[in-house]
Amino acid sequence: MIGLLLRKPCAAFARKRFVRPGGLARSRRGGIALLAAACALAAAATAQAGPREQARRMHDRLAGVPPSAATLDDMAADIAGGNPLDAALTAVEAPSFYNVTLKNFAAPWTNRDQSVFVPLNDYTATVIGMVRDDVPFNTVLSADILYVGSGVNPPYSTSSNAHYEAIEDQGLDLKTTLAQTTQSSLTGLPGTAAAGVMTTRAAAEAFFTAGTNRAMFRFTVLNHLCKDLEEIKDTTLPVDRIRQDVSRSPGGDSRIFMNNCAGCHTGMEPLTQAFAYYNFDVAAGRMVYTPGVVQPKYLQNPDNFRPGYVTPDDGWDNYWRHGQNRLLGWSSALPGSGNGAQSLGQELGASDAFARCQVQKVFRNVCLRDPVDGADRAQVDTMVTSFKSGYRLKRVFAEAAVYCRGD
Repeated sequence: MIGLLLRKPCAAFARKRFVRPGGLARSRRGGIALLAAACALAAAATAQAGPREQARRMHDRLAGVPPSAATLDDMAADIAGGNPLDAALTAVEAPSFYNVTLKNFAAPWTNRDQSVFVPLNDYTATVIGMVRDDVPFNTVLSADILYVGSGVNPPYSTSSNAHYEAIEDQGLDLKTTLAQTTQSSLTGLPGTAAAGVMTTRAAAEAFFTAGTNRAMFRFTVLNHLCKDLEEIKDTTLPVDRIRQDVSRSPGGDSRIFMNNCAGCHTGMEPLTQAFAYYNFDVAAGRMVYTPGVVQPKYLQNPDNFRPGYVTPDDGWDNYWRHGQNRLLGWSSALPGSGNGAQSLGQELGASDAFARCQVQKVFRNVCLRDPVDGADRAQVDTMVTSFKSGYRLKRVFAEAAVYCRGD
């Protein structure tokens, strides 16, 4: 309790210096000494937090609400008995873990502004359902999967988000309302063309709209590999797959292309080709899939560079398996090439970068900070190894809460 009451004053004490011309007044010196002593006492109280305090902190971090008396007793007993992970797994069964924590965790991935203030949609609901059901999360970019509200009206629609807005407007419990189904059974999309959250309506509306479909790739890498294109650009790779719409002499200077533009496009272009048959029809409000027919957006502005690459199909190749970006940890069990979004999602989901990204996002969400020292980084490494054993993201949340229960 002392630690909670003094946390803000102690933080202020750590940030500020109380200086007066000619030195500190005696009363101010005394106040500082008293506050310093109180802060030391608060730190000691936090360091010695008992099982009940740790249980409450874990539940607050995971569920966002205080536990009931019975839940607190159960969690504290697990912690006292040397089973803090069991206590954390109790906390992730709270409805608010799904209705609030996971919803806010996934919502920024569904829009270009990366805002949490968006309605529930099929992308977010599918992430929540997969975590709840311990569906291997490395399939989030490749599975023929979709979560909808059981018995909710209006029903799921390929041209509207009204179904999910109704779930939210009615205050339905996502833990019990969401039911697993497939995209192919509800959307008409072939099962081989479904690619997890990438082919949900929400993702299509955000990232397949107009443009060149490069946005879908960029935001997928940003959200699920925790890398923006600027961080992983590589100017040493071949430029043979860069489309005609990219000028080779922007502003009349070819050096800009070779030293900057090419660095992103050399790797991105042959991977983005996986989306060549996808588009979002704004007027109809739905995703469009045209198997065997390349979307016109891939062939636009050919006069920018006539000798540039003309996309013939949805065949993709991962040039990043060579050069500096091989450090992203691509799976040797996969060929590094394929056709369509589903196989691309498998390639991304099997990478070391994907696993580490999910763990880092959870660590930040639960511990309220990024890893800051050797102990934190070692814990992240341990959690990455654990995550890869079954790709259960719910367990990652629990492991992070156990580690940070003394924060």
